Amino acid sequence: MSAVGHYLEQAGIPTVQISLIREHTEALSAPRALWVPFMLGRPLGAPNDVNFQTRVLKSALDLITRLDGPVLEDFQEEAPPDSLEASASGLVCPISFPKLITEGSMSLRIAHEIEQLQAWHTLSLYARKKSKLGITGRTPSELGAFLASWLDSYPMELKTELELEPFMAVKFAADELKIFYYEAKAMQPSRHSAKSIEMWFWFETTAGDLLIKLREKFARDGDPAFAGLAALSLVPRTILTKLSETR
Repeated sequence: MSAVGHYLEQAGIPTVQISLIREHTEALSAPRALWVPFMLGRPLGAPNDVNFQTRVLKSALDLITRLDGPVLEDFQEEAPPDSLEASASGLVCPISFPKLITEGSMSLRIAHEIEQLQAWHTLSLYARKKSKLGITGRTPSELGAFLASWLDSYPMELKTELELEPFMAVKFAADELKIFYYEAKAMQPSRHSAKSIEMWFWFETTAGDLLIKLREKFARDGDPAFAGLAALSLVPRTILTKLSETR
């Protein structure tokens, strides 16, 4: 969107965008942008909250008169909580979500965790009749094994109909695995917010631990493509900030 903004500005059309990944917007020097600290896919925060969404839109549109670009302002509010799960009425759940396990190989840990979550995701498919999974054509177990292999000396190949460079294969696999976890977690009988699911994923699951470790590895290895992935999109900026505060 930042690149499109530059073309429109050259034609005399003022633009403003809402940014979910601040580093991308900074790198492309968007003419005018409002960065929001919300989860991916939620540029206006929580759904069905008209007042909050109006404040986000007004904050973005207020930038349209700025002529000192590139302009990048931060939205100062966190998204309000919202209920993401289907109705829990009548559900009996004898199992709980897995806790972060620190023993054993990463490949075994992630395989076990995904197996534990599979029933919840099946329930999600039954309740919602849809899923955002399917971009790579691989199962969550295959995605987990692929990502875990990148911590070893001989990473696996992600076999897909898409023609992807290795660093893009890692990005697609990571994004799709997160979707699996988010959709599964939202079905646990309880009240969940977008923020609580995000915190759970990054700080209480093996998958979150895996992506954090991959980011650290790619940043160390020096490959420009993977270093860019580590810097810009593998782990959200807000999570990196919280990690730095706890270490």
